[in-house]
Amino acid sequence: MFFLPSELKADAASRWSVLLEAMEHAGLVPPVLDTMNGVIEQALVFSDFATQQLVRDPRLLGELITSGDLHVAYGPEGMRDRLAHICKGQGHASPSQTDASEVSGEVSQETLMQALRIFRRREMVRIFLRDICGWSDLDQTLADLSALADVAIAAALETIYRRGCHTWGAPRDADGQPLQLVVLGLGKLGANELNFSSDVDLMFAYPSEGETAGGDKGVETNEAFFTRLCRKLIQAIGASTAHGFVFRVDTRLRPYGEAGPLAMTFDRLEDYYQDQGREWERYAMIKARVVAGDQAVGRRLLDRLKPFVFRRYLDYGAFESLRDMKERIAAEVRSKGLQDNIKMGPGGIREIEFFGQMFQLIRGGVEPSLQIRPIRKVLAVLAGENYIPESVGRVMDGAYLFLRKVENRLQEWADRQIHSLPTDGAGRLRLAAAMGFEDWDGFKGVLDGHRHQVHLHFNELLAPVDGGGASDPQKEVVAKLAALWQGVLGEGQGEALLEQIGYLNADAGLQQISSLRKDRVLQTLSRIGRERLNRLVPLLLLAAGKAEQADVVLGRVFELIRSIQRRTSYLALLIENPAVITHLVELAGASPWIASFLGRHPVLLDELLDVRTLYRPPQRGELEDDLRQRLAGVDEDDLEYRMEVLRVFKQVNVLRVAASDIMHVLPLMKVSDHLSDIAEVVVSEVVRLCFEQLVAKHGQPVCRIDRGHCERGFAVVAYGKLGGLELGYGSDLDLVFLHAAEPGETRGAGRNMDNAQFFSRLGQRVLHMFTTHTGAGILYEADMRLRPSGDSGMLVSHVNGFAAYQREDAWTWEHQALIRARFISGDPAVRSLFDAIRLEILTRPRDSGALRQEVAGMRARLRQEHHEKASHDFDIKQDPGGIVDIEFLVQYLVLNNAHRHPEIVRWTDNVRLLQALNEAGILDDETAFRLRRAYLIYRATAHRLNLRQQSARVGNDRFQRPRRFIIDVWNRFLSPPKIAFPSSPEV
Repeated sequence: MFFLPSELKADAASRWSVLLEAMEHAGLVPPVLDTMNGVIEQALVFSDFATQQLVRDPRLLGELITSGDLHVAYGPEGMRDRLAHICKGQGHASPSQTDASEVSGEVSQETLMQALRIFRRREMVRIFLRDICGWSDLDQTLADLSALADVAIAAALETIYRRGCHTWGAPRDADGQPLQLVVLGLGKLGANELNFSSDVDLMFAYPSEGETAGGDKGVETNEAFFTRLCRKLIQAIGASTAHGFVFRVDTRLRPYGEAGPLAMTFDRLEDYYQDQGREWERYAMIKARVVAGDQAVGRRLLDRLKPFVFRRYLDYGAFESLRDMKERIAAEVRSKGLQDNIKMGPGGIREIEFFGQMFQLIRGGVEPSLQIRPIRKVLAVLAGENYIPESVGRVMDGAYLFLRKVENRLQEWADRQIHSLPTDGAGRLRLAAAMGFEDWDGFKGVLDGHRHQVHLHFNELLAPVDGGGASDPQKEVVAKLAALWQGVLGEGQGEALLEQIGYLNADAGLQQISSLRKDRVLQTLSRIGRERLNRLVPLLLLAAGKAEQADVVLGRVFELIRSIQRRTSYLALLIENPAVITHLVELAGASPWIASFLGRHPVLLDELLDVRTLYRPPQRGELEDDLRQRLAGVDEDDLEYRMEVLRVFKQVNVLRVAASDIMHVLPLMKVSDHLSDIAEVVVSEVVRLCFEQLVAKHGQPVCRIDRGHCERGFAVVAYGKLGGLELGYGSDLDLVFLHAAEPGETRGAGRNMDNAQFFSRLGQRVLHMFTTHTGAGILYEADMRLRPSGDSGMLVSHVNGFAAYQREDAWTWEHQALIRARFISGDPAVRSLFDAIRLEILTRPRDSGALRQEVAGMRARLRQEHHEKASHDFDIKQDPGGIVDIEFLVQYLVLNNAHRHPEIVRWTDNVRLLQALNEAGILDDETAFRLRRAYLIYRATAHRLNLRQQSARVGNDRFQRPRRFIIDVWNRFLSPPKIAFPSSPEV
């Protein structure tokens, strides 16, 4: 709400007097303003434009008041209704309500232009009064201005298009289908953020080439038709007449600028952006929106252009172009003296928009939540996702609100596109009062405070990285390392330099540098790629020198560089973020596996930016929320992108687990729990997606269990490491698919199919989603050999058939595997039945002797398969006294005793199974404790060896006592045959 100082009250009274006189001259009764407390009378002091329009049309104010429109936010629909009313008043039907037969070319361009300008005058006065009187907030004001432009452009286009079709015939594609123009709004119009006296940035496109057909004057090409249409549209909207203009039109953002064609086909547009599109054009297209024409076809065009705007990776390669754009902004401020310009000056609106859109360009391709247009929503996402501190988001949003209000107040005075602060006393007092301040100094102080904060944060963006943030002495070292990398330093100088920064084996470091310099791929890098590598390598050399085994770590990091050097945006990410280099060196020093993992999936390098998330793997609920948000902005039909999102989600979270694991933040069992949670969340989402796709095509399958209905009738059962909650980083998923289909066909779609076939197709699709290679790799390798009848069995088994197989045909080793089986995704009704089947099978009485013989025999066959005659090492997993002996021992004890103690089959992991056997009295305390301890130590050791990319073998002198104990326990329960402890290499 404005504040009216005494100096402005006389002007307000004078303006009101002039308006009343105009009303009386027109024979109108002045409106009653008691209910509005005279605010309209005072409001006119802030707008010469509104005063002039009301005096020009004395009926307008009374009509706005009596209609109630000053207190209604009626949006585009309401505006179309009001334009229709004005059009009827001009002697012709509304463009939006008239069919082609009624137009017949009789509506002249001049009549259309006049109606649009009268409509614009009414709405602009209404919007001004609602804004200045506080009846509309900023977002609503900007939305109303944008809706006004949308409705005016659409109405003009519709009328002009119909006139053109009457004259030349409708433009058609190669199949004879009629085509319409697509009008894209860019900039503030595209984002629904139009200010009071703004240009509208427009781009025109049409679907394809072709010719018109059916007109009075013959045939012309689509290009000629749409070009003429665009020119007439620009004139209808932008030309100044006795009634003013509607909106000034700017088409310079189109391909090739003013030299380019006014309208282009979709194919030509896409080709241009793919081949020639520049960074500033990506920036311009972020806010593109279909404002008129064929909306559905226009949205398909934007979908085609989305890969240009939002790269499907973290586009740190855009840093240099964005930094150049930022420098040009600063240079323009300096050269043009824009200090008092609230849009383009320091701390102005443009800097806030650049701040938000920079993140959109870099991260928007992998963060669908950033593929939005309004800058306030962008700032909210950035703060909500922790890309910027919440305090910075509040500062930028508050400044944006204030500056956009100032912008509107400036432009509402004379309906001119100005952004500079007034220099005269009256203008300053009027602006301050319009913003609710008593004087200029109070207003200017708040304005300067906002601009100072904005400029501060703007300056921090894209700050050039020099030597990884190094001090002056370190910058000198980085410069020397650059000379070493480029072969300028002699070998002796290079060796001394590496020793100076921490390399104990400088000669090995020099060999690593020489090997990378001679790499064949490096020789084929682009100029930009080579420049980035030249900047990056010295920073890596300096960081690796701080590691314990500098030359070894350097080799691992260089292997990663070899993997990503063609994808130079990732080189830019490392250059721009010294913290990433620090974490990379630290993790590579701890594990060669993680360096290789990052090399295979370089998109994960971005995760090294934030230590808060890097070393804190999310819990199950957080994983589900994260995946839901990642997929929320992805088109349901874009299966390839959904697969990519799923893979990146999995890799990001595996990296967080691995980083926490390597840095000893998580114990081993928690590592497996987190990896199992990731797998289960991914499996559930893949099943959901595939199920819904099949239902959309073939209808809902009919399922039933024990005469009760089940909703989806599908379940995924995990065996092995996932079933036993012992998943590792490279583990396959041992899965079994179950269904509960009734005989018959699916229901609810045109292409129904057999219910059982539906689930077979579902299983195939799920496996396809897991194993298909994309740019982000695969999701998981899936092993289905544990299903009934193995590779020769059905991919998806009916749950009743699964039960029959387990009761009648399954081998003992399959029942051993069932101990580690658990439901992980699908229908709760199928889960209940599976759990009942598992309990029944595992708790059936067994012949102890036969069971002992079968388990021991299977173990002997496995041992024979994995035996290495020449090896004198101890295989932690397969050798006598190792992990597999403990697992078989536990499985034997469970199967032999579960009929007396059914509670022991509750668990699927070996640690809790050992505890359950102890609690049931099957194992004594010492035996259970020592087996459990040995099992955990073995797993931890194998896990560490795996992270070092080494086999699970150690010297034969390791773990002597636990091995002897495990063999003794084995012999106690499973002899004969007894196994001997290999006390010497010959045994």
